[in-house]
Amino acid sequence: MSNSLLRVLRRPGSILVCLWVVITACASPVVDASEQSAYAVCASCHGPEGEGNVALNAPRIAGQASWYLRRQLDAYREGRRGAAPGDIYGMQMRSMAMTLTQSAQMDDVVAHLQTFPDVPAEPTIQGDVAAGQAAYSICVACHGSRGEGNERFGGPRLAGQSDWYLVRQIRNYRLGLRGYDPEDLFGMQMKPMAATLADDQAIVDVVAYINSLR
Repeated sequence: MSNSLLRVLRRPGSILVCLWVVITACASPVVDASEQSAYAVCASCHGPEGEGNVALNAPRIAGQASWYLRRQLDAYREGRRGAAPGDIYGMQMRSMAMTLTQSAQMDDVVAHLQTFPDVPAEPTIQGDVAAGQAAYSICVACHGSRGEGNERFGGPRLAGQSDWYLVRQIRNYRLGLRGYDPEDLFGMQMKPMAATLADDQAIVDVVAYINSLR
């Protein structure tokens, strides 16, 4: 060890400063260049940290499970999602997914999303939380009692996600814009569940309850 370094370390508090530098460096996420590059096309709509942008009809995707994100990218690319006539925003997303031409690129996007802070989306809707809680009872088996998701049953995380987007997707299931492809087993599974919500108010109520789970 050089004499100059020894003199620095002998100063009061210098050891603590060195330890802070080392700990901070270790805690900082290492950004993979290929992952960051693959995500660039997504950032224009979903935001630099996957926070979403309602003005661009892009939901929050940070905090979502990697297995679900990858499944949806595959679904868009293979036409199980975003190909139904009338699904304007789904078609928009499908064209973006098609720019990921290799499986490794999709893996990079999903991996990069896991490095983002898990900050719940701000609520934008109001509904009858008590009524929504009662309606949510049928959702628990697949999405979890706290909206945390359940990979075994294919149910994604709902808590903390963009509420306006959840409302739209439930409506899409009811309208046949999702769950239309017989090969989309999870979409077909979700479609009759969405049908249990009688009208738009029931949809808003259940999403208002999901907002309370964050």
